[in-house]
Amino acid sequence: MASSDRETPPEDRSEAGCVDPNGSEAAGQRGDPTGSEAADEIADPAGGEAADRSAGATGGVEAGVGPSGRALVAEVDKAVDRFLRHLELERGRSAHTVRAYRSDLVGMLGGLPSLAALDLAHLRRRLGEAHCAGTSRATLARRAAAVRTFTAWAVRNGVLASDPGARLSSPRSRGELPDVLRADQAAAVLDAAVSGAAEEHPEALRDLALLEVLYATGIRVGEACGLDVDDVDDERRTLRVLGKGDKERTVVFGVPAADALRRWRALGRQALARPGSPPALFLGVRGGRLDPRVARTIVHRAMAALPGAPDIGPHGFRHAAATHLLDGGADLRYVQELLGHATLSTTQLYTHVTVDRLKVVHDQAHPRA
Repeated sequence: MASSDRETPPEDRSEAGCVDPNGSEAAGQRGDPTGSEAADEIADPAGGEAADRSAGATGGVEAGVGPSGRALVAEVDKAVDRFLRHLELERGRSAHTVRAYRSDLVGMLGGLPSLAALDLAHLRRRLGEAHCAGTSRATLARRAAAVRTFTAWAVRNGVLASDPGARLSSPRSRGELPDVLRADQAAAVLDAAVSGAAEEHPEALRDLALLEVLYATGIRVGEACGLDVDDVDDERRTLRVLGKGDKERTVVFGVPAADALRRWRALGRQALARPGSPPALFLGVRGGRLDPRVARTIVHRAMAALPGAPDIGPHGFRHAAATHLLDGGADLRYVQELLGHATLSTTQLYTHVTVDRLKVVHDQAHPRA
């Protein structure tokens, strides 16, 4: 189970086909593109997972240069930089989110000769080009939301005279969900990790603890990598998690995860720690805080070792945790709190409740079942 910190997870494949995004009259949601949890959870452009999915929006795109190679002229680049500083300093967005915004805006605004030339036709053309290039609907919706947020800010601050983004519509995401990891497959992956950690190699112990925590709690990979040692309450078997928007929540974990964490901290972490190491719960091989990209690699490697298992990453474990809790009879509100969703609709969107489970609930609850 030991993995190299140099490896990166496989890239997502985008939808194929060229569809005019302006054929849909349904306007995309206004505001912060990361504020739409459903899109964020379902379609991560970065490494196969949602929650932290917006990180991948920067993948392979240089600052100021769009995916098609169109650069931002100085005037546009300056306005985008002002907007990003507003997001970071006034709205408290993370560096991760700010990078995602920049990537989306560069893709939408690249090639403009000036801000005055920004109009609805330009924005529609960019979405159309992206569709023809095979970009997924969820990514297009996120880009449209990003540019709408930018143009609304630009009008409020006198950067633009009118708001072309206000009339921009985008195709609705189909709400496609990742492959579901069955409960028996999850057990097999974790059993293999236990066997791999039998010789108590530090990296193998870390990988086991990470896998157990992800599946037991359903937390995002970025949240897992952001945990500190003091965030673990062994007596209550809980983790203090700092989620999106710096919202803190408490999640619980079971005995297998508790055992894996105990072994990792007692036998593995001290072997990887260096004099200058942070108080991070999970460390990399050089003693620094574990990078989310490395965590994705760990999960992908674990899944690849199980024949017939879907190729999922940390978000797939999050998805499985929610699905298996619901299948086991957990209340949807509890799962919402565990996952840190702001709205119940997000939890409903990306959890698979089996038909058999729905029938059982109906039979038990409906007076004429």
